[in-house]
Amino acid sequence: MGQKGDLSVFKCGMVVGGRQAYVKLFESESSTYTYLLADTNTKEAVIIDPVLETVDRDLKLIKELGLNLTVAVNTHCHADHITSTGLMKQRVAGLKSAISKFSGATADIHLTEGDNIPFGRHSLTVKETPGHTDGCITLVTGDQTMAFTGDALLIRGCGRTDFQQGCAEKLYHSVHEKIFTLPDECLIYPAHDYLGQTVSTVGEERKFNPRLTKSMEEFVELMNNLNLPKPKKIDISVPANLVCGLHHV
Repeated sequence: MGQKGDLSVFKCGMVVGGRQAYVKLFESESSTYTYLLADTNTKEAVIIDPVLETVDRDLKLIKELGLNLTVAVNTHCHADHITSTGLMKQRVAGLKSAISKFSGATADIHLTEGDNIPFGRHSLTVKETPGHTDGCITLVTGDQTMAFTGDALLIRGCGRTDFQQGCAEKLYHSVHEKIFTLPDECLIYPAHDYLGQTVSTVGEERKFNPRLTKSMEEFVELMNNLNLPKPKKIDISVPANLVCGLHHV
């Protein structure tokens, strides 16, 4: 599982490719990855799936790198942690929040299929990938070299489908029609990993993902019988995340 193309130079903790750079950050309690992407010329930046417990760390890094954070986007309404988007908005002038319009959550920007989130000369394109929740999105860079898949597609796995409008059939179609149709070399960056894995590719997941290489019928049967415990923080996280993470914070 490696990185490709010109994403090879490390500067100030960021991986730089051409004039676009990104930082991957980790929150250990919920095993959540947060991604910070920036245009290295204009310094405009976006952050994906920020977590409440690490808001100070993330804002400190943004300040150190001299970035202008313009959008904080969540790939869906999370059940295992509270987003820091609301607190970030209070501390970063002009910052806008974004989430799928089908999430049921409040935000400055409600995203739909094909929308673009610009940062400098770069942008992320929205692909609607429901199934884990109705409001799941995947964010794809303009050159289709990176896809931030949220909980829809994990490394050798996928998000559960037994709560929050989950539907295994929807998820199967989302992954196969919206993510597996990207170039084989496109890097997959999920919202979580519980085994220390950091990146995969579309080609790898299409070939090796033990769940999504099954037929749809087999996948649905598997997902409907996982019998997982509900997330520990779901009763706190979901109400908070419906209001940008500010409920009782």
